[in-house]
Amino acid sequence: MSEILRCENLTKKYGAHTVALDGLNLTLDSGKIVGLLGPNGSGKTTLIKIINGLLTPSGGRVVIDGYAPGVESKKLVAYLPDNSYLNSWMTIQQIVDYFADFYEDFRPDLALSMLERLDIRPQRRLKTLSKGNKEKVCLILVMARNAKLYVLDEPIAGVDPAARDYVISTIINNYNPDSTVLISTHLISDIEEILDRVLFLKNGRLVLDQSVDEIRQEHGKSVDELFREVFRW
Repeated sequence: MSEILRCENLTKKYGAHTVALDGLNLTLDSGKIVGLLGPNGSGKTTLIKIINGLLTPSGGRVVIDGYAPGVESKKLVAYLPDNSYLNSWMTIQQIVDYFADFYEDFRPDLALSMLERLDIRPQRRLKTLSKGNKEKVCLILVMARNAKLYVLDEPIAGVDPAARDYVISTIINNYNPDSTVLISTHLISDIEEILDRVLFLKNGRLVLDQSVDEIRQEHGKSVDELFREVFRW
């Protein structure tokens, strides 16, 4: 294993009184699927946006495989935001071609193969798809990259329960096993079985960083049960 992500004393403030991240220290190694968990307002989205260069920290730093967030790091990180960013007027084939032009590590044959299994034809325009299928297209495009770090923000929130198994299998069967997958979600019980490690964020601070096996052995609880205990109101 090698280090893929390091956060050192990472701080983000909005205005004078709102602290989204409060001196966060964190290291992620390659080859793991990691759950980023916490209630609304805990700092998850802020952390994700800083990793992807969409926000600038107020203090501290982030290092991704030796790079600060920017042009070089974006070549290494495959990011799935919680809202679709694709142009709805484009055909699926046009979107695949766009990704192939933009990302050197994108595997168009893999993307088209996954889309074919869903019976999503390349000639269809994105706007003609159901909300659930749009979400699947976004996920497939991200997972078809051969990235070092996959950052998935609520990847199963927009799909019905019957489709979640497909989403989860897409994640675990198509990411580079030497890479790291960081998944932010509220639906813990749905993804717990694929997680190697979990991070609990609370008020911008890391309050737990353990492997799933350690949680079960030390606490005698599932991740979902421990989460409900730690964040009980």
